[in-house]
Amino acid sequence: MYELPLFPLKTVLFPGTPISLHIFEPRYKLMIEQCLQTGDPFGVVLIRDGAEASGPLADPYSIGTTAQIAHVERLDNGHMNIIAIGVERFEIQDVDRDRKPYLVGTVETRPLDQQAETQTLAYAGQRLRPWVERYIKVLSSVTENGDFDSAQLPDEPTALAYLAAALLQIPADQKQNLLAMNQANDLLTDIRTIYRREVALLNAIIERESAQIQGLFSLN
Repeated sequence: MYELPLFPLKTVLFPGTPISLHIFEPRYKLMIEQCLQTGDPFGVVLIRDGAEASGPLADPYSIGTTAQIAHVERLDNGHMNIIAIGVERFEIQDVDRDRKPYLVGTVETRPLDQQAETQTLAYAGQRLRPWVERYIKVLSSVTENGDFDSAQLPDEPTALAYLAAALLQIPADQKQNLLAMNQANDLLTDIRTIYRREVALLNAIIERESAQIQGLFSLN
């Protein structure tokens, strides 16, 4: 176990994925400055109860992801824009709210259990990948956002699972459930189920909007 400064947010960070943050509160400016000085990561945790900014420190979920700072932009007003990369899962064992102006957790690393055979995980990844590609394509047609190229999807199954989880446009508490899963094969299977559902929903939206447009033309 080790101590880790915690940053409660209304978003979920997965290992291997980036997060962009605007740092403006004095307590988190102090936290980031100390991380920059030591080279240590901080922990991103989803807020269970409370607010991101100002006021009392929020209550976080127990499972989070360490974040290593990769880039810092210092602004004239003293604020910072940072980009950090998720590294590994951890579980909070205890939280200290008094020693620092921000939360400090006593945490334990929780790597994803990959006891399933390599071939089993590879097969699960192969079954997930086409659904992620389909989702990206359909979502791009709805949002007109084609920034993500499906060719960037990793081949390694657990890396694919975490990136796929990050790409999903679902509520944060559902993403937290995915982050909290311990078995790699179960994670890949559950994410594929969600993707099948989300692709069907997006296609239904497209069909409904298309029907509405056709209805308007027929009235004219």
